[in-house]
Amino acid sequence: MDLKQIDASAWTTLSDAAADPQAEFRYLTLCTVDAASRPQARTVVLRQVDSRLRTLTFHTDLRSPKWQEMSANPQVTVLGYALQTRLQLRLQGEVGLYAGESDIADAAWSRLPARTRSTYTGGPPGEVSDSDEQAAVPPADDDAGRQHFGVVVMRVSALDWYQLHRENNQRALLIYATDGALVSGQQITP
Repeated sequence: MDLKQIDASAWTTLSDAAADPQAEFRYLTLCTVDAASRPQARTVVLRQVDSRLRTLTFHTDLRSPKWQEMSANPQVTVLGYALQTRLQLRLQGEVGLYAGESDIADAAWSRLPARTRSTYTGGPPGEVSDSDEQAAVPPADDDAGRQHFGVVVMRVSALDWYQLHRENNQRALLIYATDGALVSGQQITP
């Protein structure tokens, strides 16, 4: 596969995953750095992809450690692996954070089902809680968790594509400009 095919295929795969809850790249690992310079990794749900601008969108709770970490250092890495196709995608870039009354957060919130909205109504992520609280009925107020909802938009600057085979593994590194244009790419040693 040539570099343009690799590029197109990777972004089609990511776009498909944002639209399909069963897709292998739907759940990705987001890596940040905490205040003590320790790497942190957690799973996020891929909500939206713009293959032209090279952006990935996730949702999170504003009270979460990852929001605080990205506020301090917007440089992140996202990692995904598809077991069936044996494809790994490692994306590096910078995030934009959208909360409060931003148009991006408002639009995303309006598309969420009530069940998902209710996940933002409890205590802060990582807080010790009573197990009964976790099984609580969602609040009657559909916007009760709105104040804790945030959107993360990652602008990808580099994509490390790695296709595992029984023989002849293949790997490529693609670099993007801030407008999403493919600036350079090269096959690299796996």
